[in-house]
Amino acid sequence: MNKPIRGVAIFCMLLFLALMVNVTYLQFVKANSYNTDPRNARVAEASYSRERGQILVGDEPIATSKPSDDQYKYLRVYPEAGARIYAPVTGYLQLGSQTGIERSQNAVLTGEDPELFVNRLVDLLKGDTSQGGNVVLTLNAAAQKAAFEGLRDTLGPRGEGAVVALQPKTGRILAMASYPSYDPNELATHDSKKASAAYTQLAKDPRQPLLNRAIQTRLFPGSTFKLVTGSAAIQNGDYHAGDQVPAGASYRPPGTTRTISNDGRSQCSPGRISFAAALDWSCNTTFAQLAVQLGPEKMRKQAEAFGFNSDYLLDLKGQAQSVYPTGVAVPQSDGGGTRELSQAETAQTGIGQFDVQSTPLQMAMVTAAIANQGRVMRPYLVDQVQTAGFDVLRSTDPEELNPSAISAQTAREMTDLLVSVVDNGTASPAAIPGVKVAGKTGTAQRTSTRCSAGGKPPYAWFVSFAPAENAQVAVAVMIQEAPDKACDEIAGGQLGGPIAKAVMEAVLKK
Repeated sequence: MNKPIRGVAIFCMLLFLALMVNVTYLQFVKANSYNTDPRNARVAEASYSRERGQILVGDEPIATSKPSDDQYKYLRVYPEAGARIYAPVTGYLQLGSQTGIERSQNAVLTGEDPELFVNRLVDLLKGDTSQGGNVVLTLNAAAQKAAFEGLRDTLGPRGEGAVVALQPKTGRILAMASYPSYDPNELATHDSKKASAAYTQLAKDPRQPLLNRAIQTRLFPGSTFKLVTGSAAIQNGDYHAGDQVPAGASYRPPGTTRTISNDGRSQCSPGRISFAAALDWSCNTTFAQLAVQLGPEKMRKQAEAFGFNSDYLLDLKGQAQSVYPTGVAVPQSDGGGTRELSQAETAQTGIGQFDVQSTPLQMAMVTAAIANQGRVMRPYLVDQVQTAGFDVLRSTDPEELNPSAISAQTAREMTDLLVSVVDNGTASPAAIPGVKVAGKTGTAQRTSTRCSAGGKPPYAWFVSFAPAENAQVAVAVMIQEAPDKACDEIAGGQLGGPIAKAVMEAVLKK
């Protein structure tokens, strides 16, 4: 064989080997990945050829499938009464696209989950079409409705916000509402042009209705973060609930000329006041000084004990990490890298400002941990996985993320302080007759210029739990935008308090 022919033969052999390697890789290594990829059109079409399982809240389906007379055998349907209420949790099913529980529990809902193998085998032997399994959520229907309608009625058609309610002892998510929302039926249609047009309209909406603000939006938590600062001060032995704490009409942290004030609350003006009064009236000067006394390392440790700077939600994708800053970037001109927070920056973190950022779910977890004697539970949405015939295949067991974010004694002292905030202070809108409620308001400035002086409106927060002595529910309300409200109307107590109260009453059936 001459040299040119030998070269061509070797080249062809290499091409053949490359082809064999590629085929082997695709059929054996990547096969499962491609088969489960929702963008795979053949897999998507096959999933429509059998009845997809239901997503249930209690005994009521909030996502189901019905026979269709087009090229696909079944159409995904979200009952109109709760479509928008539950959409941020259920997500939607579209050809080549899934979100929310529809995505995270896709293997169960399609019937492909290994736990449903026996059911698929029985269906095959009987000659029946295989059906997907059901997913039962932890949501409380009354609490979810109260949360969504509270946001809608309080904020109006242009508002934005979210609510999360947890069962403190287990981590069960009892409500997860995000506003504005959308109708997933518009995206689940088999008319691809209509589905595409609906998605484009939603994606272009500046209010981002497709966003689940409960887990994907993080903002300055403002004074609700004082739960973390107060817990750290007690946990580290610096103060107890009955002690006097530093206060004052204003406070200038070391190393800065900028002062921290209390927005005119004269109750905070004495140099020292009771811990209860400082929390009742949300004295910025107190909690800024407590944070400086603790220092950034202890503040960060306490925040991370509650869940900041970590991921913990397994049942939905896209959780945004809540942040307590691990440092401050140093300009390249000064050598680059990061440095520790200054005392002035640490003071700001003590009141939930500077670079502290939180999701509503995270603040609900902080509140629930205090209600649960200091134990942080993993939040979860999937309660049970069932067969199509409603036989239970798997139930979720509660899981401790941190058995002692704070001690039981610290939790009791913080609970007493938070009950006082509802009974005597700014959180009174959450009071429920005959029930001892613990709560805290929060108003977070988003710019250095206040709303009344032409700056952007603040964010409003509210957290609470009840009954205080044996909590069944912990709630976090976040108001991101309330454009129909005047500056002096945007406050955690005024806007978030009644919503939190309605959600707690729904769980407690008051």
